[in-house]
Amino acid sequence: MRRPLSKSNIRPKISTMPRPRSESAAFLDIYKLTVEKKRLEHELIALDQRRQQICQRLAVLNDQVNGLENTVDQLRQEDGSPVQAAPPATYHRSESNSTFDTILLDY
Repeated sequence: MRRPLSKSNIRPKISTMPRPRSESAAFLDIYKLTVEKKRLEHELIALDQRRQQICQRLAVLNDQVNGLENTVDQLRQEDGSPVQAAPPATYHRSESNSTFDTILLDY
């Protein structure tokens, strides 16, 4: 299961053991940054593709809804009798005067 996405900045991966400053350590850091950059670029491409898919599906759904609304209008005109809209549903919340029993647990 994935961790929820945070709204803050993407944090870089941190090494647990500090390395001595050397040329090889610098190259390793360059490599890590390059790999992270490629991963983020691929993720951005995937997000763009997903966004396009969602937009296309929304367009199809809008077309279907419009088509069905037109069909309903045509059926109403053919019948000649105005169709009454169903009354809005009302939901009553039952208020109960129940009490909660409190239990104290010792650890």
